[in-house]
Amino acid sequence: MVGKTPVRSGSLEIAESTGLGLRSALAGALIGSLLSVMLSPLTGCNGEGQKQAAIGSAARGTLTVAVVNYPLQYFAERIGGDQVRVYFPAPADEDPAFWIPTADEVAAYQAADLILLNGATYAKWVPKASLPSSKLVNTSAGFSDWYLQMDDAVTHSHGPGGEHAHTGTAFTTWLDFTQAVAQAQAVRDAFVRQRPDHAEVFRANFVALETDLSALDRQLNEFTNLSDSAAAQDGPTLVASHPVYQYLARRYGLDLQAVMWEPDTVPDLSQWNALDQLLASHPARWMIWEGEPLSASTAQLAERDIGSLVFDPCGNRPASGDFLSVMRQNIVNLRVAFD
Repeated sequence: MVGKTPVRSGSLEIAESTGLGLRSALAGALIGSLLSVMLSPLTGCNGEGQKQAAIGSAARGTLTVAVVNYPLQYFAERIGGDQVRVYFPAPADEDPAFWIPTADEVAAYQAADLILLNGATYAKWVPKASLPSSKLVNTSAGFSDWYLQMDDAVTHSHGPGGEHAHTGTAFTTWLDFTQAVAQAQAVRDAFVRQRPDHAEVFRANFVALETDLSALDRQLNEFTNLSDSAAAQDGPTLVASHPVYQYLARRYGLDLQAVMWEPDTVPDLSQWNALDQLLASHPARWMIWEGEPLSASTAQLAERDIGSLVFDPCGNRPASGDFLSVMRQNIVNLRVAFD
């Protein structure tokens, strides 16, 4: 479901009586002053402008690409190879969907050759920032008609980013691996437009990535039985610890509802009561977590005959491995619920 000011000196007329030396000196001083005035907006005070220019003025063969989440970083690096340099400054302990960059980080985004967006309202800071529209690539625009809307708005807090709300458009688009392929294709096309001399490399690298993503899609379909509606109805009833699996559930036919829990926090009494109310109409046997939950949480779930498994959306860099290895492990974890 971001050049250079042309300088032309005018004709300077110096009275003949001043002499050739004075004429040359005055002309040099005036032109120097003119250049200083015209170029000062580009350099900035403290060299920040020069720093920004350096980010965007790498050798023509290297593309500076700023991204808003880790999946796009992974796609960009797989497709671009050594022809791209990817900028993704979100701290490892924050959710990039709600993280807010500093002024210097926004400046770095502005200076990049391309800014890859996830779309579907991901990266809440983007609409509030002044990003060059010519550099923006909404990688999910091709399937925007298939965006999903979240039914209920829930505000909560986790990590250093403070409170945020899950409302409006669902944004973890890449968890439908067919949509991940479409997003990777948008990245490939943007690279080809920017560096046509390397189009063959970009296209070949995309094919390899597409093969890997399509394999993930097939592996999930093997046991979720997406094509068999009767079998899908007999699948396990699931509850998610967080409302981030909408596209996963739609693509792979999961019977899934969500609560608003965090893996590093034991739910309070009101949250357990809310879960019990949900289980009355949605008798889930498994809870899907974004990360490894605390043993105190899994123990109380086990008392309700609910198992726990991790399906990491991988919106930020994993502690180990990469996007592909994390998704492969996710599939192994989810399969347990279908055995």
